[in-house]
Amino acid sequence: QLRLSEKGDDEAMFIDMDFVRALEYGMPSCSGMGIGIDRLTMFMTGQSSIQDVLFFPQMRPEKKPVNDPAERYTALGIPEEWVGVIQRMGYVTVDSLKKLAPGKFFNDLCGFNKKNKLGLKAPSMEEVKKWCE
Repeated sequence: QLRLSEKGDDEAMFIDMDFVRALEYGMPSCSGMGIGIDRLTMFMTGQSSIQDVLFFPQMRPEKKPVNDPAERYTALGIPEEWVGVIQRMGYVTVDSLKKLAPGKFFNDLCGFNKKNKLGLKAPSMEEVKKWCE
């Protein structure tokens, strides 16, 4: 770098003696002793997996929701052929149905049936109300 500087190279760097002295004393970032904040957090919180302490959700594995079995839906009076449709719509638990407005849910069911050309017999509004109770 010094020779390049003497030849007129404007981008050549001068020798940094403070950096060289720090290397002689074992500067942590160059001696292999550095530790990432995620590993430090893992150590401090006693986690066995680094994925449990990552801040970025896209780096965590997706946790898939557990679907309720079809029997729980049919116990509410939902026909067997509608169970798969309801789960594909995103209502994978019976408890999620309890939070819905029956009118909107009825419209969503009929719209999903028509849009996907399922050809299922649409339930009545009264039936959907019973499912959401």
